[in-house]
Amino acid sequence: MAIKKIDGNLLRKAIINAAFVLRQNKKNVDALNVFPVPDGDTGTNMYLTLLSAVKEAEKHAHEPLGKVAKAISGGSLMGARGNSGVILSQIFRGFARVLENKEEANAADLAAALKAGAETAYKAVMKPVEGTILTIIRETAAASEAEAKKNDDIVSVMVAGVKQGCITL
Repeated sequence: MAIKKIDGNLLRKAIINAAFVLRQNKKNVDALNVFPVPDGDTGTNMYLTLLSAVKEAEKHAHEPLGKVAKAISGGSLMGARGNSGVILSQIFRGFARVLENKEEANAADLAAALKAGAETAYKAVMKPVEGTILTIIRETAAASEAEAKKNDDIVSVMVAGVKQGCITL
């Protein structure tokens, strides 16, 4: 069954699931951390940032998509930990800006939101370095956008992005 629209409640559930998956894998992400210094806390910092986003999303469980996206953005910014957390919060900031006034979104809207998230994150970093989370979100967004041009199933669009993100990683 194809999913053609996402509302605030579904976005909230997605962010909760993302936090759960990151919690299970934060040590693996910590081990990937080599830039700007190999301090081994990227997964932990991203998880704590995401957890703050989840807490804010939970407060807006039955609101429209744009309000939930804004809550996620605000929560991630207020709870941002380390460079990776700040960058993640900027991704959510750009993402939320595209969805700001929407009750629900389709696959093309989500792909555009990911692209805006990537662009916002790049602008927030004084000297962007390739081979980091910036590269991964840019490539994830590009693959999602390409898939959205030929497919209106949100799951297919997100899977295309995730696959490309894994390849880029």
